[in-house]
Amino acid sequence: MSNLLKFSIQSKSETPARTEIETRGFKLIVDEPAELGGTNLAPNPVEYILAGYAGCINVVAHLTAKELNIDVQDLQINIEGDLNPARLFGTSHEERAGYQYLTVSLKTTNRIDESLKTRWLEEIESRCPVNDNLRNVTPVNFSLN
Repeated sequence: MSNLLKFSIQSKSETPARTEIETRGFKLIVDEPAELGGTNLAPNPVEYILAGYAGCINVVAHLTAKELNIDVQDLQINIEGDLNPARLFGTSHEERAGYQYLTVSLKTTNRIDESLKTRWLEEIESRCPVNDNLRNVTPVNFSLN
């Protein structure tokens, strides 16, 4: 018996820039800002990557804090990154299409010893599944009909 957890989504294109996605009974909308051809009614795909990353870090941070006896009273996670849209729009293939880098900043008012803070961050980084997917190559298989 496998211990793997399977996650999946189903999506339907609503417009060239808008997608409706369903997962576990939840509906999500993906859209683009008007300047990228969308209607700006929802986050775009690369913003959802950051949101998913922050959500995963939040879960793992609290899980590992409990294991390390850190009483987290508050936690703020900010993530930002830059990407060059040239490849997306087919104007250049010199840079990759995705984020060039991501900066993750965790903030808490808790006073945490420096060595414990380092250990906590290492645990978060090593155990967060989204962090793992962003830092490592994951085999992806495309198909059409």
